[in-house]
Amino acid sequence: AYTSSILKGKRAEGRKALAELLQQQERYMTQRNTYLDFTNSGGTTTPAGAPFKVFSGDSLVNSAYLLSADRCPDGSGGNIAIADCVRVIATPQMADPEANVLQMTSTGTKDCTGTKTSVCWK
Repeated sequence: AYTSSILKGKRAEGRKALAELLQQQERYMTQRNTYLDFTNSGGTTTPAGAPFKVFSGDSLVNSAYLLSADRCPDGSGGNIAIADCVRVIATPQMADPEANVLQMTSTGTKDCTGTKTSVCWK
């Protein structure tokens, strides 16, 4: 029960971080007419210097999730242009098989890659 409670709190941190990143992406879009896709490896982004907070929580060292962004899937195996849709991704830094990776898109889709998707956005 204790571990479940801890994971629930960390997921809430991840969801909050994704909402903030999506808001930052929307600001970026209004200034540059495109979203920015980037990868995140331990807090180092590619392309370097992404102008966003790339981790959840107060510090990279204690973050529950690393954040990244890419093109939205189009539903048929391809991707939508980055200028039209961005998917923000929170990759857990702890084992969480039920939710695993949290995702949301600029079109409003929210999901996760875990085994119990009902826990992702609660």
